Formats: sequence, C-alpha cells, structure tokens
Amino acid sequence: MSILSLAASRRWLGWLAFTTLFAVVCVALAQWQWARRLEAVADIRVVAENWDAAPVPLSSVLPGDAPLDPEREWTPVVIEGEYLLDEQLLVRNRPLSGRPGFEVLTPLALEDGTILIVDRGWLPTGSQQDSPDAVPAPPRGRVEVIARLKPGEPTLPGRGAPSGQVATIHLPTIAQQIDRGEVITGAYGLLAEEDPATADRPVAATRPIADEGPHLSYTFQWYLFALLGFVGYGWALRQEWRGLRGVEAAPSRRGPSDADEEDALLDERR
Repeated sequence: MSILSLAASRRWLGWLAFTTLFAVVCVALAQWQWARRLEAVADIRVVAENWDAAPVPLSSVLPGDAPLDPEREWTPVVIEGEYLLDEQLLVRNRPLSGRPGFEVLTPLALEDGTILIVDRGWLPTGSQQDSPDAVPAPPRGRVEVIARLKPGEPTLPGRGAPSGQVATIHLPTIAQQIDRGEVITGAYGLLAEEDPATADRPVAATRPIADEGPHLSYTFQWYLFALLGFVGYGWALRQEWRGLRGVEAAPSRRGPSDADEEDALLDERR
C-alpha cells in the first residue's frame, strides 16, 4: 500500500479533517492576539502624543456633549470653576499597588453652568471602615484646573454601592445624582494640577506604562501550533505506513506444521 492510499482511507481523512480544524482555530486565535496587540500599540501612541501636550480649552477637545474622540484621550485641558464639595462621590474597588481603595470624584461647576466630573486621585480604604479615613478637601472658591480627559466607564451589572459612593465612573448615572447643573457626560478629567493648590490631596494618577503585553509572542505561538498540528499528522501517517510496509515485506513462515511434526515422530517410533 502506498502512503497516498493510506492517507485516502476513511480513518486518516478523519484525522486530516480534525488537524485542519485545529489549525483553523489556532489561526483565529493568532489573529485575535494580533488585533489585541494593535489595540495596545494604538493606546501607547495616544498616551505618547497627548500626555505631555500643552493644555488646551475644554471646548476645543470636547464640543458640546459629544463623546470624547479616542484619539484625544489623555489630552490636558485647562478649565476654571468651583468645586461642588457637597456633591463629591467615591468610586469603590480601586486597588493601587495591591492596596484596596477609592477614587475621589469632585464635580467642578464651570463658568458656563455645566459641570465636569474631576477625578482628584486615589485614597486607601480606612483602617476601621469601608471608606477612607479622611478625604482631603479641594480648594474653596474659584479654582483653575488642568485635567487629562478620559471617557466614562460602562456600568457593572449587579454591582451596587452605598450612599455617597458609585461602583463605576458611568457618567450618565453620576449625572442623575447631581442636581446643581448639566453634567458633561462625554468625558471626565483626571486631575493634574489645580490653582490654588492644597497642602494635601489624593494620590495623583500616573502615566500609563507603555507595555504591549505578550500578544506578539502569543501570535507566533498560535501559528506555530497550527503548523505543528500538520507536522504531527504527517509523522503519525508515515509511522503507520512504515509499519504496514514492514509487515508486507516480512517473509511468510515455511515448513511443516506442528501436527505434521507430531505425525513424523510417531512414524519414527513404529
């Protein structure tokens, strides 16, 4: 039997179909990892372009209530207004360096009557209660703020929060809790600087680390797995074919049977 004839048998055609399906899955996973790498590279580029840019007016980046352009994320904007301390909220479940904590959201009433949510930074969970031991107060009166814009976060189904806290920075939900003006829902700001400054403030947000992650190596690994699947199929097919050839080439046994040998011994004794 030729190796092609063996490969065309029903059993080996089944193995070929399974190997092909395995390769298709591997290629799909490789392409998914490649797409995730492209997303990571794009995020790194946006941070590099916008983080250290000169501050610009809010209206030039976020006109009206339009969603923030992904290409303008992290852009510093300069705004003036007054913090609404009585409308301040805490965002739950915000770990930092392995420590549980909260982020402090303080609405800033702008001169045009709209309100921008400002994330003033991070505070650790208190020693005796599920909230910070103390929340540093923002500056009183008129303040000039430089903040980097971020899009709002999605809701978390089934996740609640006690009064004065929220589970996520979902701007439409936060807007429903503030009745002092129209809340901007296209983006919120990460506090960079404020004037006048306070002696104490929450831990400021830091620049995201430029890390693509392992997506490129995973991409190559999945392509390699797809190739190895066919290599394994070919090796197994060849091993069986060589075994069949060995059986066919082996000389057949010649000579008397056991019964003939017994008859011959009986004849000799007579």
